[in-house]
Amino acid sequence: MIHVISTRLPRLASKFVACFTLIAAVPAGASTQGSLGATSTGTVTITASVANRAQITGLSDVAFTNVDPASAATLSQSNCVWSNTANKGYSITATGSGTSGAFTLANGSVNVPYSVQWNASGGQASGTALTAGTALAGMISTAANPTCSTGAANTSSLIISIAATNLQGMTSAASYTGSLTLLVTPQ
Repeated sequence: MIHVISTRLPRLASKFVACFTLIAAVPAGASTQGSLGATSTGTVTITASVANRAQITGLSDVAFTNVDPASAATLSQSNCVWSNTANKGYSITATGSGTSGAFTLANGSVNVPYSVQWNASGGQASGTALTAGTALAGMISTAANPTCSTGAANTSSLIISIAATNLQGMTSAASYTGSLTLLVTPQ
């Protein structure tokens, strides 16, 4: 009997080593399969990731009404920009409705230029001047969620200005209109 055990021991030891090597080669977190029995248990690893996303909310139409053409007119509004990147970074690109995306208001063939500024803090009356179609990078959001429904209600400011010389070229009681598109890109 001792002779039978001694001949089987090396075979059992080699099977144990092979089994241990197989178990050690299975990557951590990999699924395991159940075995046949009254009950069987298996496990799976679950992973998730999300794509870069950004959102801008809280924008309002801008109306310069009966302004005095003797001095520049400026209106600012606070809004919410959210980004889900690790540092909550984003870039902002503004495009006007004028030729080649220019920041202009039009009345027929008469175009009146305006300027656009952006500030990465809410409640501001000045910021960094934007160039039509060119991204202003390196902005950081403080928004806790896409619509700022919790935490900071306003995370940035949009500032629109019309210079006095441009106001003086406008006809009174005439309506000049245009649109401004703001593109937020997560960084």
